[in-house]
Amino acid sequence: MCLITLYKLAPALMTSAEVANKLPKDFIWGFATASFQIEGSTNVDGRGKSIWDDFSKQPKKTLDGRDGDVATDSYRLWKEDIALLAHYGVKSYRFSLSWSRIIPLGGRNDPVNPKGIAFYSNLIDALLEHGIIPFVTLYHWDLPQALHDRYGGWLNKDEIVQDYVHYAKVCFQAFGDRVKHWLTVNEPWCVSILGYGKGIFAPGRSSDRERSPEGDSSTEPWIVGHSVILSHAYAVRLYREEFKAAQGGQIGIMLNGDWTMPYDDSPQNVEAAQHALDVVIGWFADPIYLGRYPEFMKLMLQERLPEFTPEELKVVKGSSDFYGMNTYTSYFCRAGGDDEFQGFAEYTFIRPDGTPLGTQAHCAWLQDYPEGFRDVSLMLLNYIWKRYKLPIYVTENGFAVKDESSKPIEEVLQDNDRVNYFTGNTASLKAAVLEDGVDVRAYFPWSMYSYHPRSTFLILFLGFLDHFEWADGYITRFGVTYVDFETQQRYPKESAKFLVKWFGDNVDTGDRKLP
Repeated sequence: MCLITLYKLAPALMTSAEVANKLPKDFIWGFATASFQIEGSTNVDGRGKSIWDDFSKQPKKTLDGRDGDVATDSYRLWKEDIALLAHYGVKSYRFSLSWSRIIPLGGRNDPVNPKGIAFYSNLIDALLEHGIIPFVTLYHWDLPQALHDRYGGWLNKDEIVQDYVHYAKVCFQAFGDRVKHWLTVNEPWCVSILGYGKGIFAPGRSSDRERSPEGDSSTEPWIVGHSVILSHAYAVRLYREEFKAAQGGQIGIMLNGDWTMPYDDSPQNVEAAQHALDVVIGWFADPIYLGRYPEFMKLMLQERLPEFTPEELKVVKGSSDFYGMNTYTSYFCRAGGDDEFQGFAEYTFIRPDGTPLGTQAHCAWLQDYPEGFRDVSLMLLNYIWKRYKLPIYVTENGFAVKDESSKPIEEVLQDNDRVNYFTGNTASLKAAVLEDGVDVRAYFPWSMYSYHPRSTFLILFLGFLDHFEWADGYITRFGVTYVDFETQQRYPKESAKFLVKWFGDNVDTGDRKLP
């Protein structure tokens, strides 16, 4: 492993005025990853297949034709990864568990894999030994293939809820004495729409017969979303009833959703921007935090939107201790779109004067917005804070530099566009907390590695490594750490150095100078 020297920060005494302009001393920041994107070793130590194993091997399912069999090889190199985290000086690490590594066949009557339990237990112990707080995601898109084959996976509410809750219980029992921060599901909109509507994520179901031989995009995404909400909610109920008193942890869900701005002040475009928020954010957030689906979704889908029973709704409402927010960019919205997955709003990065919103990332759906990011971000943070009234953990946020995978390493490490992105985002976070009084407790830019070849305290999680980026393969890279595919060596980018220094400069160390 190759480490490039980072800024070394010496604590300094601060005046009261300086302290007032800093984030609290118990601010926690760290990096984030997901199991299938970094672990590799897909057929090692009893791990079963996930829906991504075979899907990523099918022709044209990933942009570069590559899969996750090796990824950043973190199943073997996890000790090196933790050493790098410690070198960065992080306070926390967000990672996900592989369901099929823990229960290879996935089901409530299937055997638990002791080697899978041991791997994550050792990882958690090592993190704690280095003073790094584990934030654990139970599900980051890698459903056991056996459950999909057995009964349709997320399409079968009655079966999947029971199996997911059982899996969660196994994890609470095995790791809950040391894990105090649980995240149930990462981005259910992506699980539902990209996996069962557009068919570009595993298991790849869609009405588009050129993409998938089976699937119904008009009904399946809404069924899957309903199943995910219930699985999350019943797992939370289990934790609160059987584990929370003894373990003392928090548990919640992570929802994706970018800010949508009206293209202009016309009533129809103002309405379109709200409809977009209703479908991308409100679809999951409104039932979980408010106890109901958005009215627009009811009108749009009618009988296609599954209903909660009164008993289910009691479990769903209030089933998250915080709001986990995954956000990357902002869009202008106009009325007249043809995609119900976006609330029939037309998304655009082009301003009314014809200029682009900001710097284009490698992926078409992402632009930076350096001129106005603070205003836009505060709009989204304030929207979430005022609507749902719970502490916010920004659990993902990041930028993929354009054409980074084809650049020489010297250029990759000087990732100025990513530095600019984080410069705006960290300033926005600080302003939201100190000026607007928004209760932001987490900020997790994405992701830890890139692959050459993708209240009381606040928490910031940053993208650690470039890695296997789902349907984009290894072409799209979000990480602040470059990984050489041939050698698996890790190299911190300029964005990593910026973030380490920024937190050193902007967090109260507790060493106050009396006035």
